[in-house]
Amino acid sequence: MDFALTEDLQMLQTTAREFAEKELKPLARKMDRDEEFDINAFRKLGELGLCGITIPEAFGGAGFYDSRQGNQAASVTLEEINRVCASTGVTLSVHMSLFSSLLTKWGTEEQKRRVLPKMASGEWLGAYCLSEAGSGTDAGSLVCEARRDGSEYVLNGSKLWITSAPYADVFIVMARTSKEHKIRGISTFLVEAERKGVRIGKKEKKMGIRGSATCEVLFEDCRIPEANRIGDEGKGFGIALDTLDGGRIGIAAQAVGIGRACLEDATAYARQREQFGEPIINFQAVQWMLADMATRLDASRLLMYRAAWLRDHGQNCAKEAAMAKLFASETANKAAKDAVQIFGGNGYSKEYDVERYFRDARITEIYEGTSQVQRIVISRALSG
Repeated sequence: MDFALTEDLQMLQTTAREFAEKELKPLARKMDRDEEFDINAFRKLGELGLCGITIPEAFGGAGFYDSRQGNQAASVTLEEINRVCASTGVTLSVHMSLFSSLLTKWGTEEQKRRVLPKMASGEWLGAYCLSEAGSGTDAGSLVCEARRDGSEYVLNGSKLWITSAPYADVFIVMARTSKEHKIRGISTFLVEAERKGVRIGKKEKKMGIRGSATCEVLFEDCRIPEANRIGDEGKGFGIALDTLDGGRIGIAAQAVGIGRACLEDATAYARQREQFGEPIINFQAVQWMLADMATRLDASRLLMYRAAWLRDHGQNCAKEAAMAKLFASETANKAAKDAVQIFGGNGYSKEYDVERYFRDARITEIYEGTSQVQRIVISRALSG
């Protein structure tokens, strides 16, 4: 059992950390304040090869997929990016874990050659369309329809909570191709943003990850060729569930990154903040909060690495991904709460980043399946 990162993963970690500190740190507060994503920062991620981590080398990827380290590499990268800017982190996570991984596993050779090189280079940004107004946790009840018309499908309906929607060049869309079957009536499609009938709707005003644009996407008589269907007709629900395992590992990485930011900032503040004539880090109450943060974060990271390793090696990781996402997200929220407490009144001020971490952490217990859903997944696995 080896707990050390490989040399390649260590180099990747250093690259991601340096990019986050140099490029993202000056932008993070502004993106949060203005509620605007910096697309140029994403393009720079592509130039560094950080957008192609889950893509095979044959399609422009960075090589980690080919060495069965794609999900591990994504986890290492996403922790570093989210340590500084969770808005950029979730954008990259969706791009890698939900879009590129899905297309790599389920797409045709033609689809992969047409799309993946642009995803790997950062020329294109991908978005994932599953949730609807009436189908969040109950994804099988979605109503967005793809009606077959000869060699085409006609797409009608709307999707909600779509990360990166205004900036996306291409969407993966889950749509209903049969009304007779619930789960077996869902199929998966590639839909280019420039295609006629695609429109971006309302932008959400959010508590956290405000620098990541989250919008409604509407499809109005949008015609897409049969060649844009991913996988067999009626197999979309299974594809979605499989892909969400990878997405949950990505959100676990986001949570670990946010939690680490809380721990590092709170520790530094406690060392320099004095009360009663000494640094507050000397007080047992503060020490114990920091000790709990550090312990839970280490456990979260190990759960994340285990799930990533299993997925990289083709093993079922639904339970392990749910465990990692559940524990890491709850850890991030506890770490953010305690970090604000350690900062005291300053933690409630936008002058310090812990206020943003507190808001950003909250979503990690909600998207890619709530904490309650993760417990259902885990308990079902235990019960067989």
